[in-house]
Amino acid sequence: MMILIVLLLLTLLGAGLYYAYYSLGVLAPSWPWLRVGVVGGSIMCLLSLVLSFAGREIFPIWFLRLSYSLGTSWLFVFLYLMMPLLLWGLIYLCLPIARGLLTDNCWLTLGLLLSVASVLLHGYYEYRDKKRVALEIDISKPLPKPLKIVGISDLHLGYTIGRGELSQWVDKINAEQADLILIAGDILDNDARPVLQEGMHEELNRLKARLGVFACLGNHEYIGREAQRRDVLSRTNIKLLQDETILVDSTFYIIGRDDRMNPYRRSTQELVQGLDHSKPILLLDHQPYNLEHSEAAGIDFQLSGHTHRGQVFPINLLVDALYEQSHGYLRKGNTHFYVSSGIGLWGGKFRIGTQSEYVCVTLR
Repeated sequence: MMILIVLLLLTLLGAGLYYAYYSLGVLAPSWPWLRVGVVGGSIMCLLSLVLSFAGREIFPIWFLRLSYSLGTSWLFVFLYLMMPLLLWGLIYLCLPIARGLLTDNCWLTLGLLLSVASVLLHGYYEYRDKKRVALEIDISKPLPKPLKIVGISDLHLGYTIGRGELSQWVDKINAEQADLILIAGDILDNDARPVLQEGMHEELNRLKARLGVFACLGNHEYIGREAQRRDVLSRTNIKLLQDETILVDSTFYIIGRDDRMNPYRRSTQELVQGLDHSKPILLLDHQPYNLEHSEAAGIDFQLSGHTHRGQVFPINLLVDALYEQSHGYLRKGNTHFYVSSGIGLWGGKFRIGTQSEYVCVTLR
């Protein structure tokens, strides 16, 4: 199945490159360097992405960081270049009267390129601008006093996101002076080596909350070497809950569910067995599937991530269609859910139609 998916993706990329070369040849024939540059640059970026995965045991970290960043950023750049070119092709086919304007028009080509660049620059700004989401929730079970929680997900520390960015995030989170910090998975991206080499675990260790910092695993923690992943997290004050439950302050429970990547993980119903259901139960579950199971198990608040809400338009529309709740707050019965779009992201640093965020929840 994986081979078929890879072959399909390569076929689509090949067709896209051919179409880009053809359409730019019609749109700007007097700029042959443009179509050669787009296709040649795309092939180089694609090869760099392949090298970043295939050469992890060969190349130094700085080279892998550069090749991974170039390759993943190119995927988004190419997507946003293809969108106006496809629109150009549609108009060219459907409105023959407009073909004179759409042929050999360097000004139109320049406008197209500047528009794509502007959208991507805006996307980079939106990624850097971390949104603070405030949420007040009245649960059906008593708490001695309101509980202030900062929830984050999808840090994706590694080749794309380094120590400098992480340090800024930690400062923002610590400034909230929360009672509790919850991390809903994907702390690491694909490889733990850059995290250890840059000392990012030291920044994670700066996270402070009165009642502690708790996390569950995400699917990206299952990519790469498990020993390295555990090494990183063991050097921090983060309490990793892997199909585990902990009673905090004799007041409420936190359950950290293992990720769906583990086919043998326990069900939510199994994890709540034996608990005192008169106390609030909080659940960390990276991927927001089967929300009705959490409702049936008597969960009071669930924090999830994973979706990124697609990161960019129009992928966000597809992700919205795939999940019951792809982002934001939802209530089902007495169970409250928040699906975070993530404080970090995967690959190129663009947020278009979505946001990078951390959520400040007050439970009452």
